Amino acid sequence: MADPSSYRPKPGQIPDSPGVYKFRDEHRRVIYVGKAKSLRQRLANYFQPLVSLHPRTATMVTTAASVEWTVVSTEVEALQLEYSWIKEFDPRFNVKYRDDKSYPYLAVTVNEEFPRVQVMRGQKKKGVRYFGPYAHAWAIRETVDLMLRVFPVRTCSAGVFRNAASAGRPCLLGYIGKCSAPCVGRVTPEEHRELADEFCDFMAGRTGTYIRRLEKQMMAAAEEMEYEKAARLRDDIEALRRAMEKNAVVLADATDADLIALAEDELEAAVQIFHVRGGRVRGQRGWVTDKVEAVSTAGLVEHALQQLYGEESGDAVPKEVLVPALPEDADAVTQWLSGRRGSQVSLRVPQRGDKKDLMETVARNAQQALVLHKTKRASDLTTRSRALEEIAEALDLDSAPLRIECFDISHLQGQDVVASMVVFEDGLPRKSEYRRFQIKGFEGQDDVRSMHEVISRRFKRYLAEKEKTGEWDQEGVAVNAEDDAVDAVGAVNGSGAAASGEVPADDGRPKRFAYPPQLVVVDGGQPQVAAARRALDELGIDDIAVCGLAKRLEEVWLPGDDDPVVLPRSSEGLYLLQRVRDTAHDFAIRYQRSKRNKRVRTSPLDAVPGLGDTRKQALIKHFGSVKRLRQATIEQICEVPGMGRKTAEAVAVALAQAAPAAPAVNTATGEIIEDDGGTTA
Repeated sequence: MADPSSYRPKPGQIPDSPGVYKFRDEHRRVIYVGKAKSLRQRLANYFQPLVSLHPRTATMVTTAASVEWTVVSTEVEALQLEYSWIKEFDPRFNVKYRDDKSYPYLAVTVNEEFPRVQVMRGQKKKGVRYFGPYAHAWAIRETVDLMLRVFPVRTCSAGVFRNAASAGRPCLLGYIGKCSAPCVGRVTPEEHRELADEFCDFMAGRTGTYIRRLEKQMMAAAEEMEYEKAARLRDDIEALRRAMEKNAVVLADATDADLIALAEDELEAAVQIFHVRGGRVRGQRGWVTDKVEAVSTAGLVEHALQQLYGEESGDAVPKEVLVPALPEDADAVTQWLSGRRGSQVSLRVPQRGDKKDLMETVARNAQQALVLHKTKRASDLTTRSRALEEIAEALDLDSAPLRIECFDISHLQGQDVVASMVVFEDGLPRKSEYRRFQIKGFEGQDDVRSMHEVISRRFKRYLAEKEKTGEWDQEGVAVNAEDDAVDAVGAVNGSGAAASGEVPADDGRPKRFAYPPQLVVVDGGQPQVAAARRALDELGIDDIAVCGLAKRLEEVWLPGDDDPVVLPRSSEGLYLLQRVRDTAHDFAIRYQRSKRNKRVRTSPLDAVPGLGDTRKQALIKHFGSVKRLRQATIEQICEVPGMGRKTAEAVAVALAQAAPAAPAVNTATGEIIEDDGGTTA
């Protein structure tokens, strides 16, 4: 725990101007990012006596070991830089909303020649129009099914589309009138795109035009006594109205707005967003966050706006954003939102009428989401805390291991030997810090030696990072990271000098191996544990605990002990260690399989310079197999279309140098499978 006075900037060193600041811990990781109209006034608040600070703020400043800042010209620039740094550094003490689910969107791929309507989740892609998000994917499919009667846009995948085009027959939707069948040329690309544009216009809220147009067409068909056409149009109108009824009118003035409401307590906060387009609720989503910093409702709103619109632009940012409280820098946030949209955005708190009533509905949803989240999480928090305490007690650790790293070795009969490292923090996986290793020091199968190599390489990187930041200065300790080393880049504050004036800074990005664990777990028994402990001892690291979890009896092994530690089968600590071990095992196996598959797919032709996939396929198609190609003469290779004599000679040389692969064996029949597709007994 650091004393804030040890890194407090000198009086007058902090500029009295807008800017963004970063607090770093002893390992140079950015743990908090903030912005201020006046850096001098804001940072001075952090260096008051600890008893006068909020408990969470006090925890942050005592965890930190330095502070840096960057001066900007305007408050809007500070808002943008704060958002980008929070996203880049993922500081542990910043409020970060997390989705309680991956919400589905109705998406139209307008970037394709024949736009496709489909359900999409995850990161938004360029050239795709999104509508939603929706609470359930089935709600999207019901809406699309109703609208395809009127707007028969393509919904099939690329593979289905190609198969239908090659066969000359449309799919079932094409036969029943719910697809215009562009795959077989029933409509031109221009006509299909017009259908897709009309579909998007209807989903965007411009519904009255299409309803009135269909009603006129229905009346005209009835007057012409085309009763079947009139009946079909009547059914189309009814289908569109049913689709519209799924999103009831909530604001009579056809408003485009997002309504954001919060529910919070001392520890957590939930936010709910209703997306209203054309006066109808077109989507809904919710987030939950831990209040890891002392933040007001206005601050929570500002963080929600940053996360909601930080990656959006154009119409994705509505004309009106309704919130329960205005951010502290409301004018700067409004200007930032207007810049994202490209036109003026109104940010305000509804005071009366339908908008206030709807805001109360959103707030009730937020409160229910918070209650549900706390109900689900209460047992999880208790369980994780108990598991970490049980591990600390069983392994005789000074404190609960908040960061656990687990290593596993994987191979197939001594080939493609790889290792994995998975990280659990506070009992939860931190997938962004998972790492994979190739065993480089030797060939063949030796799990103990492999474990020693991997542990050595991982912690050489850790020592190298400490050495670069000035934290490690011990003679006689070998820190040779070789190809695992990372170049340090000095980070400076806005004035161009290191903020602390003593310790050279880096760029602030979390380094791959810069943060040490409290516990190292290896997949294996006494030999693997001894190898891991020996690797740490050779590097002079004695403050990291090591244990192993053997699969057969789920025994926990400690270095130097002849007998294992046996945790009760019902122990939460054992469950957590098993989960960590199994995660590392699965991660290693996936990597090993990917390397094996890549090796199996290699061909001697890959070594021929200038020989692309097209000509490789032409060679194999012409000769039937690599074996027959190896037996061919240069003149015969030249007969393949596109093959010149120089390339043919290179192919012949590459095949001559490559040793023939061992014949594959069909394990079911015992037959040997030859290169040319034949078999022999």
